[in-house]
Amino acid sequence: MIANSLIAARVTSDTKGHFAALAWRQGLTESALLKRLVDSALDAAGEAYDDEMGPVRPVATGTRISVRLYAEDLLLLRERATARSIPTGTYISMLVRSHLRSLTPLPSDELAALKRSIAEVGAIGRNLNQIARALNRGEHPHGPSSGDLMALLRALTGLRDHTKALISANLTSWSSGHEKARR
Repeated sequence: MIANSLIAARVTSDTKGHFAALAWRQGLTESALLKRLVDSALDAAGEAYDDEMGPVRPVATGTRISVRLYAEDLLLLRERATARSIPTGTYISMLVRSHLRSLTPLPSDELAALKRSIAEVGAIGRNLNQIARALNRGEHPHGPSSGDLMALLRALTGLRDHTKALISANLTSWSSGHEKARR
């Protein structure tokens, strides 16, 4: 982390000389010794501090951060966010969260489409069960013909394959990048 804040104090010439000599004996610069002393004082006071991240404080939900990206990466990021119909910032947040928590999230539109598909397949299954029960009782229900049932079977097979492909593409999209953007 770049240290860009300054702590300054005015002291006498003698104090400065003693401090410089102490730093020299420890093989440090005056700045390095002062930083070490500040860190020690914070530790003694019970202040949590991470050398790379700075003060450790609870982070509020929705905290903003800034990230610099290569132009090519930003282009890919925008394309993927647009493909999912979500804002770029939301997509970044999903990527970070999925990486940190080892999740493979489905954006809400994709999840809603899968839920609708499952609901439709459930309704079809219930109707087919009713037809099968009637046939088992020897009844001849007025329902779909065998040709209709074959068409339904083809549609369900297509829906299954499409759903598998959607899930596979989703899993791949969270873990791979554009070939030209890889370094």
